[in-house]
Amino acid sequence: MSGFARRQALGLLASTSLLAAAPAIAKGKGGPLYKDAAAPIDLRVRDLLARMTLEEKVGQIIALWATKAEVMDDLTFSPAKASKAYPDGFGQITRPSDRRGAPNGSTQAGGVGARWRTPAETVAFITAVQKWAMEETRLGIPVLFHEESLHGLMATEATMFPMAIGLAGSFDRQLMEDVQSVIAREVRARGVHLALSPVVDIARDPRWGRIEETFGEDPYLCGEMGVAAVRGLQGGSRQIGPDKVMATLKHMTGHGQPQSGENIAPAPISERELRENFFPPFREVVKRTGIAAVMPSYNEIDGVPSHQNRWLLNDILRGEWHFDGAVVSDYGAVHELDTIHHVQPDPEAAARAALRAGVDCELPDGQAYRTLVEQVRAGKVPLEAVDLACTRMLTLKFRAGLFENPWPRKDHERLAGNAEARALALKAAQRSIVLLGNDGTLPLTPGAHKRVAVIGPNAAIARLGGYSSVPRQTVSLLEGVQAKLKGKAEVVHAQGVFITRSEDRSADEVLLADPADNRALIAQAVEVAKAADIVLLAIGDTEQTSREGFAKNHLGDRTSLDLLGEQNELFAALKATGKPVVVCAINGRPPSYPTVAEGANALLECWYPGQEGGTAMADILFGDVNPGAKLPVTVARDAGQIPIFYNRKPSARRGYVFEDISPLFPFGFGLSYTRFEFGPPRLSSPRIGTGGEVTVEVDVRNMGQRPGDEVVQLYVRDRTASVTRPIKELKGFERVTLAPGESRTVRMTLKPAAFALWNLEMEEVVEPGLFDIMTGPDSENLQKTTLEII
Repeated sequence: MSGFARRQALGLLASTSLLAAAPAIAKGKGGPLYKDAAAPIDLRVRDLLARMTLEEKVGQIIALWATKAEVMDDLTFSPAKASKAYPDGFGQITRPSDRRGAPNGSTQAGGVGARWRTPAETVAFITAVQKWAMEETRLGIPVLFHEESLHGLMATEATMFPMAIGLAGSFDRQLMEDVQSVIAREVRARGVHLALSPVVDIARDPRWGRIEETFGEDPYLCGEMGVAAVRGLQGGSRQIGPDKVMATLKHMTGHGQPQSGENIAPAPISERELRENFFPPFREVVKRTGIAAVMPSYNEIDGVPSHQNRWLLNDILRGEWHFDGAVVSDYGAVHELDTIHHVQPDPEAAARAALRAGVDCELPDGQAYRTLVEQVRAGKVPLEAVDLACTRMLTLKFRAGLFENPWPRKDHERLAGNAEARALALKAAQRSIVLLGNDGTLPLTPGAHKRVAVIGPNAAIARLGGYSSVPRQTVSLLEGVQAKLKGKAEVVHAQGVFITRSEDRSADEVLLADPADNRALIAQAVEVAKAADIVLLAIGDTEQTSREGFAKNHLGDRTSLDLLGEQNELFAALKATGKPVVVCAINGRPPSYPTVAEGANALLECWYPGQEGGTAMADILFGDVNPGAKLPVTVARDAGQIPIFYNRKPSARRGYVFEDISPLFPFGFGLSYTRFEFGPPRLSSPRIGTGGEVTVEVDVRNMGQRPGDEVVQLYVRDRTASVTRPIKELKGFERVTLAPGESRTVRMTLKPAAFALWNLEMEEVVEPGLFDIMTGPDSENLQKTTLEII
């Protein structure tokens, strides 16, 4: 046990002993202190813990998912079954919105293939569970419910916003906070108090199917987006408000650069690399928010899986960063210490290792932690370790106000997917789409082309990406264009190709569509294009072809980055018609499509744009919205370049014998329908001390005829240091909206942390020397000045 954890445990035990010895004081005003809403949370927790049996304590650090079957009659909660199966109560229920555990419920991990409960069924289930927990268990401890909410509550009729990687590309902190606030409201309205979001893993391997869940490759951007997301979900205080939920920071750490790009594979990352790149987003969120929970990653670092890594979870997270929330396991990860990593011989040993490392709750079913009662009695696990984990989980419940109000909102249906949420989903999609290429074809004028062909495997379907459910409405590209051109032009459609044989994203086996069938569809699409004036081509990925690979029989990572199936053939055939081809890439991984990038008249990276994506894409195509998003990742030309990221070290990227060394698109890149001009950066002082700060000013002017958005980006380079430093690092950004001819001076302040490094002694310091301060519209088109630190 680390010194920090030991002090917590000793303080807990001392307080518990005092309360146990003075029951009259503990009762407070005529009742148990833990039921006194006016009492401090730490005293309420200590009072409650002093009253609990070992069985009740262990019950608080497990959850029910498949084991929901033990407390249900079909979909209905059964108090009698619950009292029989769990006479000492249980702490948490996993994903109340899905049918897992019910007859004919899904057996797919994540509940992806579940036949969902309706919102009303979910609320009824949660209400019944809480009524039983509050009224029919000995101590009346309410149950904590959690749900996935990566880019919207993963439950029916909730609002589905753009995928996380698209939201990151908005470079808009306030938008992120606003989106997450709506997500929090929809989650909380159904009686759920813990959201498994956000993901702040930096992502350096686009072969990894989960890259779509991240905020991209840059530590600073991931940290800023993570802080904004947590503030939106939780609010600004430790006590969670009535429309807020507790957030879970995922996945600590190294998840985004796995060996061979495969999910959960080892992350061969040094401590210096962890501290310089992978730790910072997590640390920023812990330092600047009251983040409630942290989830370790599935992978191992230096031979130690994260779920038993005491250095990671105790020394770093709780010791150095002073995190005081709960650590909750990723699904099945405690068991995997035995079954995958083979560092423990059985579930009992896995439970001991995870608990010792600081994992406070085992999700989704608490299989290994259910052995802790007997292990404590056998002397294999100290009671103090269970007490500490239980304390942290109880603290979450008090922070969320569960003891006072655990109930869903009666107006939950009014809040889910309402007009306000839909409007924000549209705005988020508009601000997330990146213009990557344009020869002047865009923006289109409604009615200028009498017949518009909307073609492609992603044209007539609204792709939402992973961790999505079924919202109240969706808008495909085809529907968005049809609405935009109603009464102004004819819109025709062709499938072009199918990418996969099935659209069931929960299916384990993924089969590409038949090439012969696709070539017949290509011929049909060519005939449609020939009769049209312009082609809008929607290509990319599906929720099957890039996803979380959670098992050997359910894969989601790839070796290739280019378009799958016959999509390149479709593009070439349409291009050969001589008609302008505008490409909308709809996907979750970066668009490494060199043939398309070279040949398209215009290229939009739309990511998975959410339920209102079709409207947003049409708005941008026809000029009602000027695109202003940027790439939150570097886009590789070829898988052989991986890992490729902008903040490389000086010795990297020397070149290849036969291939271009440059990325297809650089980090931070994105075009507009107008043109912006940047002045050189100016410093408030040319020289500062190692503990000083400097303000950077840069003028930016809209030189075109349309209003538009530009993202002013600020990078720093340490010219000479005691350890090697990146050639540039993002340390500031600001998205600004400018009218035609308008100029603005953007000011950003660089504090000591912007210049810090981990020296040879692994100490975080600012070293004196010269620093390049660079500003511009992306990571390559930069102007610079020099700062001296003395």
